[in-house]
Order: sequence, then structure tokens, then C-alpha cells
Amino acid sequence: MNTDNHSVIEHIAKHLQRPIENIVRTRARQHLLDWIACVAAARTSAVAVIERSIPQPAVARAAWLGNVMEMDDVHRTAILHPGPVVWPAALGVGDDNLDNALDAAIRGYEAMIAIGASFDARHYAYWHNTASAGGFGAAAAAALRLGADEAQLVSAMGLAGSVTGGFWQMRHEPVMAKQWHLAHVVTTGTAAARQAVAGITGPRFILEGPQGLYAATCAGQGVVEYRDGWRINEVSFKPWGACRHAHPAIDAALELKAQGALHGPVTVSTYRDALTFCDRPDPKSILQAKFSLQHAVAIVMERGVPQLADFEPDAIAALADARRQVTVEEDADFTAAYPAHFGASVSSASGTISLTDTRGDPERPLDSDGVVDKARALMAWGGIEAGAADKAITTVLEGSRVSDITALLEEWL
Repeated sequence: MNTDNHSVIEHIAKHLQRPIENIVRTRARQHLLDWIACVAAARTSAVAVIERSIPQPAVARAAWLGNVMEMDDVHRTAILHPGPVVWPAALGVGDDNLDNALDAAIRGYEAMIAIGASFDARHYAYWHNTASAGGFGAAAAAALRLGADEAQLVSAMGLAGSVTGGFWQMRHEPVMAKQWHLAHVVTTGTAAARQAVAGITGPRFILEGPQGLYAATCAGQGVVEYRDGWRINEVSFKPWGACRHAHPAIDAALELKAQGALHGPVTVSTYRDALTFCDRPDPKSILQAKFSLQHAVAIVMERGVPQLADFEPDAIAALADARRQVTVEEDADFTAAYPAHFGASVSSASGTISLTDTRGDPERPLDSDGVVDKARALMAWGGIEAGAADKAITTVLEGSRVSDITALLEEWL
């Protein structure tokens, strides 16, 4: 515990009180657009069909959908996806002022990422960080939208953290648990915020206490770093509809293809977690294809820049021969650099491309035009007509009312 007798959660709550500059709000709008576009693309999915039968506001139903396309934003060192958790929490309660919602979301990102980055490899081996850290982010965003004072903010995060969950076992079965995790932490974090504001108290030392989260799930005591800037600026945008661990290989393969040197056989060398999650030479489903290094590189080899259709059943069948031309292996240097850097090299008989960071990361950012182009493509995939997509983009990037955002979700879902 801290020698000043204040808990980690209390220090985080105080850290969240800093003023937010307009340039950070502009960045937050891009992440809001990215999330709402991911929701639009997933609106015809099985999860969306199920959710339509549940009498909830559309923003609550949207909590199920932000991760379905595997194109949600991602923070590397925390190894989690903040957008699908924080945005529905920030938009689901509070007043109609969009700047207030943006500020709450920025602070929700901060809490979720700071805590997620304090988890170690032992935690990540079993726990889904987006779920296990997500409750803190959702609770912080919702509590701030409800006008929580510092003590109530601490209780909201403490209550949410006290029921942390989310095991990776879902990866081994063809289930919807990953999406349910996100909806669950949004619901739980929002409930914790409401109850904390009403006077229910939560454990202050839920992270570092003798029977807290670090003791239960980590090999050692976590360390939360406090920075002057806002961590939302460190969050990466995903340009392609695959697991983020496949993106470095896609990026390197695209560069090798641009040189005319990407042809089989091909070897992908990357960090250990990329193999743990994405060494899948014979995917049988859309989800498995999105978590297949072999399929991702086969797409680039045969078709070029990956499109969402390239992960559908017809493409999975058509690219079987190309996948057999792709071998994957661990590279110790990439493993040592991870998770600060997501790197990979792709080699063929004609050349090698090695990348330390991948497209969409802060070192190789997706610019504002790229974010908008991605949003248009996602909305088109979800059946949103071009004119309606342009209106939605303007609403998110220039609007001032939360109700205009939630009206889009009501229309789509």
C-alpha cells in the first residue's frame, strides 16, 4: 500500500481532475467516431439481432457491438480496447452537453488504461484486460457524467473493481462471451457509478490490498504510472478488420508486396503473444480468420489491402492454398520489445520487411482523413447510405449534443 495511506484508486481519482485541453477533445471525437462506426458495421451481426429483442436504450445495446468487427481502438501497453467500454458508459448517463461527455470519456480512458497497464503477463495469460480493467473505466466515465465528487468516484471504481472478471477461455470456444464481457462491464460500471453517487461506498484498496486484484491475479504488485498528458493520445486506431496482433504482419506484408517481393513461401516472425492469439493456419469461421496470421498474410499476398469481405466464409475457402504458403515463428527481439511495440517481419525469397511499430500506432499514426475514411467504410459495410454516413460523421466531429449521437444509434439499432 502507499505510505501516504491513500490508495491507488484514490490517487487515480485525484489525477483525473486535471483540466482537459480542446486538442484532446478533438482527439476524443475521432475515437468516438471510430467506435460508432464499428457499431454501425456490426449492426447486422448475430449479437445485434439478439440485442434488438432486449428493451434497452440503443446506447446500451451498442455496448455489445463495438468489438464485433475487431476494428476497435487499442492501447498497446495496457493490451486492451477502451473505446467499446468507455463510450457507451459516457453517453448513457448525464446531461446533453457533448463536451462534458467527451471529458468524462477522456478520463474513463485514462483510468482504464492506467490500471490495465499495471497488470502483468501473469494477469494477461488468463484475464481479458478489456474486461478486467474496463469496469474501472466505465465506472469513472459514468460517475463523472453523474457529477460524482472525488470520494464518490473512488467508490464507483472500487465497487466496479470488486467484481472484476473476464477469462480468456472464451477464445477456445465459438461463443459470444467477448462481446458479453464488454456489455457486462458497461452495465456494471454504470451501476457502480449510480450507486456510489447515491451513497454506496466501495473498497479504496481494491487493487493493492491483501485480497485485492493484484494479489489475486498478478505475479507481483502492480505499479500505476501518472503522466502529465492524457493516455487517449497513446491509443491506436486499427485500419484492418483483424486482431491487432495480426496487424504488424499485415503492415509488413503490404510493404513487401509494394516492392513486388511478396510471394510464397513466406515467413512471418513476430512476438510471442501474436502467436499465442493468432497462429491459426486453418481457420474455419469469420472470427478464427480474424485471429489468423496465416490468413491475414494470405489476403495481402493474393488480394492486397485487407477488406472486411476478406474474412468472410468465401474468402476463407478461397485462400486455403495461399495460407499454406505462410509459416509463422517467434522472434525474440520482437517479444522483448512487446507490448511497448507491436512488431513483425515478413520474408520471402525476394526480400524482407521488418517493422517495429504498425500503422495506426502513435509512431505511425492514422491521420484524421484516415479515421474518417475508415468510418465511411465501416458504415457502408453496415448498410448505411453515403449521405447518412456523411451526416453521422459531421454530427460526431462537429456536434454539441449527446442526444444527436444517441439518435444515430436509435436509428441504426
